[in-house]
Amino acid sequence: MSNRRIWVAGHRGMVGSALTRYLEARGDHVLKADRSVVDLRNQIAVEVWLKQNRPDAILFAAAKVGGIYANDTYPADFIYDNLAIETNIIHSAHAADVDRLVFLGSSCIYPKFAPQPIREDALLTGPLEPTNEWYAVAKIAGIKLCQAYRKQYNRRYISVMPCNLYGPNDNFDLQTSHVLPALIRKFHEAKKMGRSEVVVWGTGTPLREFLHVDDLARGVVFCLDNYDGYEHINCGAGSEISIRELAETVQRAVGYVGRLVFDTAKPDGTPRKIMDSSRLRALGWAPEISLEDGIAGAYRWFLANNEASREPELATAS
Repeated sequence: MSNRRIWVAGHRGMVGSALTRYLEARGDHVLKADRSVVDLRNQIAVEVWLKQNRPDAILFAAAKVGGIYANDTYPADFIYDNLAIETNIIHSAHAADVDRLVFLGSSCIYPKFAPQPIREDALLTGPLEPTNEWYAVAKIAGIKLCQAYRKQYNRRYISVMPCNLYGPNDNFDLQTSHVLPALIRKFHEAKKMGRSEVVVWGTGTPLREFLHVDDLARGVVFCLDNYDGYEHINCGAGSEISIRELAETVQRAVGYVGRLVFDTAKPDGTPRKIMDSSRLRALGWAPEISLEDGIAGAYRWFLANNEASREPELATAS
């Protein structure tokens, strides 16, 4: 299944870059188009580029992404940009006769109080988490777009839902990042500046699931090769950890010796979120990177890249 021409939409982001590394190592030819080549929010530009390049398949990792603060502060940006990107790529793929596409969603598509672990059929069974509902609604629309083109035109478009992701090329900007990279940056800066404490949002009690982006890349390509179902499919680590335990794990990886303080005035978000990924595991995929090893590697990447915070990309979802 190698030696294909595959467009990784969002190749500069965390998920897109992991997909690119994995595909190129397998011998596939990865097509890339950053914003200087094509603005994914521009329908005509996307349609023209796809008709000119006609990949064998598309791995759709492009999205406007961010944590609770970014989602809650810029709701219009999150829903508009993501809806525009999704409609443009999925419709243009069909117009260019690209028959295989994998859309990357997010675990935030599920109801705030969905039964745990969250099965795929929990979609649209209850209200969403309010702090990121704009992003979630857009991602749900992406799933439904894939299903609609599959139903009406028999396109082999599928959707994969990852849990929270981390790893190389993550966004470490404290204003826009997700919890794990934000903790890495906070602990590193506290260590460097000799601060006596690190403040973490919320109570520390919410439970979350974290998957290394390289494990996700293997899972997405595995689905490209082995899954062709109408329903979306979960891709998660299969284990959960509290935010407090996560902070302590990051603290050890960074080598920070101060104390943790939890700001309980800040929102926790969904109290528990772990996905049921048994359907994908039954097909033969499983994660390989432990959380301890993955966080240590993510911190090494952070140090090796000048400790620079990254601006939000039209990149992946988490």
